[in-house]
Amino acid sequence: MKVLKCHVGIGQKVEAEALVAKDNFSARYDLDRIKGVFSRPDHALAGQSYDGRILVFDTAKGGVASAWMLHEMKGRGIAPAAILFNRANTILAQGAALADMTMCDRFEDGDVTDLIRTGDRIVVDPEAGEVTILNRD
Repeated sequence: MKVLKCHVGIGQKVEAEALVAKDNFSARYDLDRIKGVFSRPDHALAGQSYDGRILVFDTAKGGVASAWMLHEMKGRGIAPAAILFNRANTILAQGAALADMTMCDRFEDGDVTDLIRTGDRIVVDPEAGEVTILNRD
């Protein structure tokens, strides 16, 4: 088990499997929100399902459209369990709050895309500003 410290985040405490990419994230341009998969062909996670996973990225892209799309995804029941960033933008943070989607950023231990691996089982506790990797020594 390994605990990572980050900035206090948004949303509820969640546990799920991580899906990690050294890429950026746009809910508008990167996703097929009906099928629940990454659809932009040149995205590092193209073809993979994001539903129920904790997504881990470098940063957020996009503006207001990406923010309201998080809300739409959550209402549809096909959404990530949480999103972690090295650095989130203000608009996407507002969208996560509107969608009641868990989000954290600014990790003290370094690049979050290096600290967490795809398939890791993790717990995100935004109120504590902690992410726990359960399957690590």
